[in-house]
Formats: sequence, C-alpha cells, structure tokens
Amino acid sequence: MSAIQTESARVLSAALIALLTSAPSASSTGRALPDHWDGARVELREQSGTPLGSQDDEGKGSRIERPRERPAGPQDPLRLCRERGLNWLTKDVLAGGRVSLGDTEHSAPVGVTSLVALAFMAGGSSTNRGPHQAALTQVIDFLLDHSAGDDEPHPGFITSRGDVNSRTHGHGLAILALTQAYSLSPGSQRGKRMAAAIRRGVKCIEKAQSPRGGWYYTPEPMDLHEGSVTVCLLQALRGARNIGFQVDGAVIERALVYVRSLQDEQGGFMYSHQQPQSSVALTGACLSTLHATGVYDGKEVEEGYLYVWRKLALREQTQGQGGRVEDARFPFYERLYLAQALWQHRDEKVFRTWAEHESRRVLVNQDEDGAWRDERFDAAGRGVVGRYGKAYATAMNVLYLSVPQGILPFFQR
Repeated sequence: MSAIQTESARVLSAALIALLTSAPSASSTGRALPDHWDGARVELREQSGTPLGSQDDEGKGSRIERPRERPAGPQDPLRLCRERGLNWLTKDVLAGGRVSLGDTEHSAPVGVTSLVALAFMAGGSSTNRGPHQAALTQVIDFLLDHSAGDDEPHPGFITSRGDVNSRTHGHGLAILALTQAYSLSPGSQRGKRMAAAIRRGVKCIEKAQSPRGGWYYTPEPMDLHEGSVTVCLLQALRGARNIGFQVDGAVIERALVYVRSLQDEQGGFMYSHQQPQSSVALTGACLSTLHATGVYDGKEVEEGYLYVWRKLALREQTQGQGGRVEDARFPFYERLYLAQALWQHRDEKVFRTWAEHESRRVLVNQDEDGAWRDERFDAAGRGVVGRYGKAYATAMNVLYLSVPQGILPFFQR
C-alpha cells in the first residue's frame, strides 16, 4: 500500500469515526433513529399472493417509492468509498462485456454476476436510470439469457456452461437480483422477461427443497442439505414474495424449521447436520434470515448473538497476539451477512458499534483503483488469494457499505 493510499485511508477512517460517533442515538433523542444514515427514504408496500401487473418504466404503479439521494461530499467517506467500488465494477463490466472472474478453475460466473448486479442496484441504479445503468443492464441480461427454458431438465434454473461452482447458491443470488431489478423497473420488455424468469426460478427452488426443509447444491430434492445454500434460496423466495410473486408458504415454513435446527448448544449455527461446524459467518447469515422473516426476539436470537460476540472477542484477542482463527476464512461473506443481521437488530446502536471497526477495515483495504482484492486467510492463518476474484470482493464490500442506505429493497428495515 502506497504512502498516499495509507494517508487517504487514515483521513477517511477518521472522518468515518467522527460521522458515526456524532450520530444521535435513540436514547439521547428520545425518538427512533432514521431508517438510513443519509436520510434516504424507501417505502415498500408489501403485497403477496398475486403476481405483479404491468407497470411502466417510470415506476407508475410500482410498489417501490424511489429514494431521493443526497450528493456525495468530502465528509461522506462511506459513500465515496462505495462510489469508487461501483465505478471500478462499471469499468470492469463495460470493458469486457461481462464480469471478470478470478481463478478460472474455481470461478462462479452466475454467483459473482448476481452479486455485481445487486451492488449496482444498491448504489442507486436500475435498468432504466442511474450512473451504472449500462453495466447493470448487461449483467441482468446475462442472468436472463441463462435461465433454463421449460423444455430443459430444470426449468427456471439459472446456470451457465462450465459454471460448476455457482450451482443452486448462484441460482438463489440470481433470483434475488432479478426480484430487486424487477421491483425497481418492472414495466419494460426486459421487465416482462424478468417476471417470467422469477416465476420459473421460484418454482425451481420450491421443487428442489429436501424433505428436511433445506436445500443442497443441485436443483432437485435429495437427502442432502446445508445451511449456506438454504439461507440463499430462502432469501430469494422472500425477495420474490415481497414484490407480489406467488411463493408456497409451506416451503418457507419448512425452511425456517430447518434453519432453526442448525443452531447448536453454543448458540452458533452449523453448516449442516452432516458437518456440524458452526461459524460467525453462517450464524450471521441465519440470524439475518430469521430477521427477514419477522423473527427478532427469542432464545434462538439471543443465543445466536451471544455466540457472535464471544467469537468476535476471541478473534480480536487472537489477532492481537499475532494469530488467526478459522472464522476469518470467509471475510466478505461474513461481513455482508452480519451487516444484514445487525441492521435489522432492534437497537441500531448495535450495528453502529460493530460497523465502526468493520468500515475502517474496508476503507483501508480498498485499492487505489477502487477495487478490493479477494484475499483472506486459511485455517492455518496463511494469507491466500481467494478464488472468486476482484469483482466478487468489490461487489461484496459495496453491498456491505450499502446496507444502511436502504436503496436496495431487500436491505430495508
């Protein structure tokens, strides 16, 4: 890291800390804090049970009231950091006509492309407006072009030739991205394609649920299931249902029972019953999923957060002694899902306290070109380059920085 980059990061970090600590708390003002740090307001009029009708691209009849964004300025480090990441993603997509990928042996085109699409929308763009409209349109069209037709083995399954890593995880991210894109601009010809892909994709998810209520990596029901895929597909169903698409309520109920069954005696959530290793990353993902379905209190939530705080405290102590712990192996996944969980926490100060440290780390690690590198540590504490590439890391950090903005319907409190 250059001296200029280090000094810029230091200044931005100081500004961020001042921004966070100067924000009024609910207890000090005697009223609830605003839903979003920048004052943007997004109202989601919840509807369910019936597909959306046709609406024009200007949002007529849309269930989403678009936010009025405040221009970025020198005192808004989070927004500046996020915009630099979005600009890098835009250049990356427009330069090659697609999202650049990491290690070709382990690349996940559908999954990473979906995350990039979500990042553009979280930054305020849609397929008909916004500074990143052109790039967003390209990545949405990629997802639509890879939605399996009714004459294929798994109708509605979104996958691409040679993509052996995205699988149902990538499909869930793709459906979530399409639901968010559709909710922001439903009325065009592309909107009609998105609606058809969402309906087929939802049916594909419903058919692939295992008897236990969870899902695995293949688009058909089997006696294997795991938590990470289940969280992703459950959130995709929630995204579809929230904007009016038909989703089988029994499927969601079975999935919630399965998610709860993954909690161990320590309060953490396990990868699966066959591989009962719990982690901060998956616990954050499961807590965010419970919150998204209206579960904010209760023993399972309290014990889940206690597990997270214990593990984070242990990690801080271990890192202070020069070591690493296994939980830090998936920093981008963990950061995004913990942010979603904590942003839905009833006490917003919980999110702010955690985000102060995490945002400083994100700011300092951003490269001069605006991207982040997919770097992490393995179980032995060795630094390794992640397999998914800079587009993955950058999209994940942009999404993290966008959670409190609330522009993406899925992030709304």
